[in-house]
Parts: sequence; C-alpha cells; structure tokens
Amino acid sequence: MSQELTHPTIKDGWFREISDTMWPGEAMTLKVDKILHHEKSKYQDVLIFKSTDYGNVLVLDNVIQATERDEFSYQEMITHLAMNSHPNPKKVLVIGGGDGGVLREVVKHEGVEEAWLCDIDEAVIRLSKQYLPDMSKSYSHPKVRTHIGDGFQFLRDYQNTFDVIITDSSDPEGPAETLFQKPYFELLNSALTSNGVITTQAESIWLHLPIIKDLKKACSEVFPVVEYSYTTIPTYPSGQIGFMVCSKDKSVDVKKPLRTLSDDEEAKLYRYYNKRIHEASFVLPTWAAKELEL
Repeated sequence: MSQELTHPTIKDGWFREISDTMWPGEAMTLKVDKILHHEKSKYQDVLIFKSTDYGNVLVLDNVIQATERDEFSYQEMITHLAMNSHPNPKKVLVIGGGDGGVLREVVKHEGVEEAWLCDIDEAVIRLSKQYLPDMSKSYSHPKVRTHIGDGFQFLRDYQNTFDVIITDSSDPEGPAETLFQKPYFELLNSALTSNGVITTQAESIWLHLPIIKDLKKACSEVFPVVEYSYTTIPTYPSGQIGFMVCSKDKSVDVKKPLRTLSDDEEAKLYRYYNKRIHEASFVLPTWAAKELEL
C-alpha cells in the first residue's frame, strides 16, 4: 500500500498559506480533500491538492498559484487587457504561466500566428498537463511554442519580435523578484515591436501599495503609457490582484479596448472578461488612485 502524501502547509485537513513578509497578519486556508502530488523541482516546491470546494489547486513555494474554480478571472484579465489594447497581435509571448492558463486565453484571438511560452520550470508544465487539464489544454494547440528556460535570456534572443508580452509571475520574493525591476522592463521593451503592449502581474492595492508604486515608476521610465488595473479572485491574498498594462504607442489608451466582440461572442469565449469590465478594472478606489498618481 502506498504511503499517504503529506506537506508542511497542510494540517488537520486544511491547507494554510501564511507569509509574514507578503501578507503579514492574515492567512488563506482551503479545506483539503486529497494531496495529489508533491515534489521539489530544480527551482521550487510544487504541491498539487484536490480541495473540497475549489477543485485542484497548484501551490508553488507554499503560495496558491491557481485553483480550478476561480483561475479564469486572473487568466482572462491579464491576457485580454493586453491583447485588446493592441490593434492586431500576431506574435505573443508568455513569460512564466507554465500552468497554461494564459496561453489558453491568447489563442482565443484568431489573428494570433504564434503563441510562445517561456517558463523556467518544466515541472509546472508537466504537472499542469496532468492535474489542470482545462488550463493546460492549449499546449496541444498548433500555434503554441514552448521554451523551457530563463525568460531574461529568451528576451535577449528575440529583439523586436513580439506584439504582446504577458508576464505571469509569482510574487516578488526569490526568483521572481527581478521581474519587478526596471532592467526587466527595458528588456521587454526591446523584445516588443514598435506598438507593442505588455501586462504583468502587479499585486494587490490592499497589501502591496509600495511595491505597486515602485513598479509603476519603473514601468513609467520605460513605457509612455502605464496603467494599473485589477480583478477579483477569492483565493489570492485580499481577494484581489492587479496588473500593470503598458504600451509603447503613446497614442493608445489601454483603459479602453481597441478591439471588441459582440456581447454574444464575449459570452461564448469568456467567463469574466468583457469590454465593460476592461474599462471598469482601471477605475481605482480614491485612496489607491491618489497613491498611484506619479
């Protein structure tokens, strides 16, 4: 009989996400039905468990990355805010996002000719294919290309290539810290075509306003158009996560989609994103808007 899996974050049938640095004084807990997989990859601790109410859950270094129940809110917003702020994106790159969720959204745009994904950790891709089939189904799409390796080096190798680059990163601790700093955005800028657009995961106004301010400042030194938006998602700290949306084209207003679909088409393709929520997601509470006026 095989030994039952255990993990230090799971006690008495509950997973606990605790971080004294990123969200001090609070914790996220989910009831565990069964631990499905645990391994230490070359880069991080990878845990996948089946929860009682949120489906299968991917956890990297003890932090929830995706649950089957609510992942679409994050994947759709980080993708379509950027894609619909570009007139005709043909080549798209996802940095990180090994679970495949962003790729799944990118290939919904029929004009896309190539959708690249660069993730440093093959374990995330391999295990997502096994345990998160709805997110990872895009790996079999004919337009998708996958590269296992360092995002920085990949960007250096592909100058002036991509119309849209989406950085689906974890929090700015450890390996992902450099993805929140100015040299990374300079590299993104040089890998983009002349009117290229980026989105990057940009934390929560409730928990990380200083990080967001620094991030906006770094982006504003590189891109002429920089805006912060957010989405709601129950299993991320504070129930909210933000995105920085930047364009190389100073005439573009990323707060309004350049391309839209009919309501019926949107309802077929998306569960969270629509053209109205695109605009609404940039409307910030008064205190946060004041803090982010640079």
